[in-house]
Amino acid sequence: MRILLVEDDAMIGEAMMQALKDASYAADWCRDGDAALAALAAHAYDLMLLDLGLPGRDGWEVLRAHRGAGGRTPIIVVTARDGAEDIIQGLDLGADDFVVKPFEVGELLARMRAVIRRHAGVAVPVLTNGALALDPATHQATYGENSCVLSAREYALLHALMLRPGTILSRDALEHRLYGWGEEIESNMIDFLIHSIRKKLGADVIRNIRGAGWLVPKA
Repeated sequence: MRILLVEDDAMIGEAMMQALKDASYAADWCRDGDAALAALAAHAYDLMLLDLGLPGRDGWEVLRAHRGAGGRTPIIVVTARDGAEDIIQGLDLGADDFVVKPFEVGELLARMRAVIRRHAGVAVPVLTNGALALDPATHQATYGENSCVLSAREYALLHALMLRPGTILSRDALEHRLYGWGEEIESNMIDFLIHSIRKKLGADVIRNIRGAGWLVPKA
């Protein structure tokens, strides 16, 4: 999953970037509203974490501009403002959820998983195509009699495929979900991860469509 973090406080931003990395998310970090809108125009994100008190164009303006332009990126507002009026205004402008600072990282990650599920049209917390099951909370994958806890990048790759069973994702699409800004894209990493997942769960758990990419089959 590719996350856009919009946060001007350096200490909070660094802590959140580390938490996202530890949870297997690729993340890009913007510190003001103009940079956030430029990033949204240039890249596809699975979710944005948006602070309200930004320099220049604030979080309200970012939210209003993105939704006004037809932007569908899921948005969780992360703010120190806890008044009912702020929450109502944020939801009415198109935010998907509100998290008030200070917060527990576990709660934020759980809310992120829930919002991503809703936007993918998935109601249950465990992703499954009928044969393969993936638990986003524990990173445990089960396929037939094989079960294991995946590494961070194994999980990120399989999660991207499991959100849309039957949909082919190209190498570029998978790399986009594994690497944030400034991260070196390692040669053949996608092939290595798919080989590793197949070794743990079964050779046919991920299928290659020659010249196009990879998919997990529909049920």
